[in-house]
Amino acid sequence: MQIEVFDPAMCCSTGVCGPSVDPALSTFAADLDRLASSGVAVRRFNLGQEPVAFAQNDLVRELLTTGGEGALPIVMVEGAVQSSGRYPTLSELSAWAAVSMPTASSIEFVGDDSASDACCSPASSVDSESGSCCATTQPVSMGQRSSDATACC
Repeated sequence: MQIEVFDPAMCCSTGVCGPSVDPALSTFAADLDRLASSGVAVRRFNLGQEPVAFAQNDLVRELLTTGGEGALPIVMVEGAVQSSGRYPTLSELSAWAAVSMPTASSIEFVGDDSASDACCSPASSVDSESGSCCATTQPVSMGQRSSDATACC
């Protein structure tokens, strides 16, 4: 199974960078990471960094010709366009990829006795730079609140 995402021009490959990160992009990047860890091949293309990928794909080129940049992002599964102009939810992505993802009720908070010191959600990932938790059932670095986590909670 392969999912390809054709993103608008962004500062980096995921758009999860800079001083003000769009929460939708953070969630989407984490959702794609979860799919990849479930065995789904995920490829992302950034218009600003990889314009040739957009030009070489007939369906993407056609959508851009008719809808302009408003057609982005384009999400394709196994070569077929599944969505255009918005980032799909984890539920949609997992259905398209035929992968089962845990529901919110199966997520447990880990840390001390207060949930405010934990950061676990189905749309999270481990911050590779700090090593802090933002993954399912792993605690956040001591004292870090979920709102303080960088691009993952």
